[in-house]
Amino acid sequence: MTRHAGVLMPLFSAASSSGWGIGEFGDVATLATWLSSAGFNRLMLLPLGAMAAGQSSPYSAMSAMALDPIYIGLARLDDFVRLGGAAALGFEARMNLEAARARLSVGYENVRRAKDDALRKSFDRFVSDEWGAQTPRAAALSEYIARERSWLDDYALYCAISEELHTPRWRDWPAPLRDRDGSALDEARHLLARDIIRHQYVQWVAESEWQHARAAAREAGVALFGDLTFAVETDSVDVWTRQEEFALDVSAGAPPDAFSETGQDWQLPMYRWETIAASDYAWLRQRAQRMAALFDGIRVDHVVGFYRTYGKPAEGDPFFLPAGEADQLRQGEAIMRLMLESGAMIIAEDLGTVPDFVRVSLAGLGIPGSKVLRWERGWDAPAQPFIDPRSFPSVSATMTSTHDTEPLAVWWENSSREDRVETISLLLTLDDFQRRAVSNPDQPWNDALRDALLEIAYRSGSSEVFVTMQDMFGWRDRINVPGLISDTNWTWRLPWPVDRLATTPEAIERAEFWRQIGRESGPKNGRT
Repeated sequence: MTRHAGVLMPLFSAASSSGWGIGEFGDVATLATWLSSAGFNRLMLLPLGAMAAGQSSPYSAMSAMALDPIYIGLARLDDFVRLGGAAALGFEARMNLEAARARLSVGYENVRRAKDDALRKSFDRFVSDEWGAQTPRAAALSEYIARERSWLDDYALYCAISEELHTPRWRDWPAPLRDRDGSALDEARHLLARDIIRHQYVQWVAESEWQHARAAAREAGVALFGDLTFAVETDSVDVWTRQEEFALDVSAGAPPDAFSETGQDWQLPMYRWETIAASDYAWLRQRAQRMAALFDGIRVDHVVGFYRTYGKPAEGDPFFLPAGEADQLRQGEAIMRLMLESGAMIIAEDLGTVPDFVRVSLAGLGIPGSKVLRWERGWDAPAQPFIDPRSFPSVSATMTSTHDTEPLAVWWENSSREDRVETISLLLTLDDFQRRAVSNPDQPWNDALRDALLEIAYRSGSSEVFVTMQDMFGWRDRINVPGLISDTNWTWRLPWPVDRLATTPEAIERAEFWRQIGRESGPKNGRT
């Protein structure tokens, strides 16, 4: 069996010393170089799609296809460099840039305002120097617009109208635009032509930088995994263009599970699955193909929702759609097959309340499900012992934590003594465990515990193993607390610039540790 190991972390966390206070597309190449030096060959990122106005959650998508301009590296953009760089920014934009760089966490509003000013000025320079003269770069933009027309035209039009009317809430637009009257849309395209091209230009810049970074990651031997979000915001270009495929009076969410005793209400529009199926899942097929054009692998968020979606109406009881298991299975497998047809490797996020038939279905399709160490237990057995990860099926993805859970350090500190005893019992199965001196369930979190848990994750039977950067270092920082609206959610950054990973002693030690795990564990298990 071929073994793959990777790190799970958000791109926004990987800010560089010369960046604008947030990780940028170009920083993927730097991160991939360090990962490769540590023996990793996977990087799993959170969604990179364009976020809705005022949002910081990467799962708040206002487009299922567009990349978020917040990740563009302006220092890599020729048009901005020719302007003179940051010196060309207006006063307010320079203040926002300084504030973003001074923060220890991501300041989305500061970054977005500074980059919006920079991208507008860069576009003006592009138009004056390139577009009218039809230079090779202008031809490249024209080719990009033609190639991505199936989603890019509507996206750019939606952004331009949102700016013109000062609201992305398309339901508040004048009825002809809200209802997509052909004449009204043609008039908008004519009146807003320059703004439409500007938004297309920004997407071209974003994808150009992303594909350059992706090529560099591949050169380093690191495959990039993207996150296909389960749903999009109501105020999104996708819902505006496909209104018949969404029920706006029902909110999609999740039933009661480990994260919420009462279930989760995501305030996202409910799918009208019969209508979507009648189109042969055209939009989902397009999404899968778009993701495959951007990533080597796809993590399918909330995979159970594609089998059966949990909806909460404004009045009445929550319900699943489709309602019956046979229809749920038929629908879920149809969607999973189109995901596989994209050509990308698929990993399913099958955590939370998931009926057994969904996991059986995924296994039958050869799609790895997610196995988070702390949740893989003999729940019906006395003491609910942890399942030895070495017994995990090869078609699975072992994970130490996720972006929604607390890191291992916090989990250990908050665990009951019974759970700690069970954890130690599991760790005692490791070779040469006694030299680690972590056999006491009452001990505080320490480096030895951290390393033992990482090693047992690595030695799992899964063909895919992912650790969060927090768990790799034993940090306590959270990426997100589900259901909590907070200024700290989705803002965590590495404690040093990503370009200093290769020279930071702690990062050098961690890279050597993971390489050592590979040397010690791989040959013993017959893995590569």
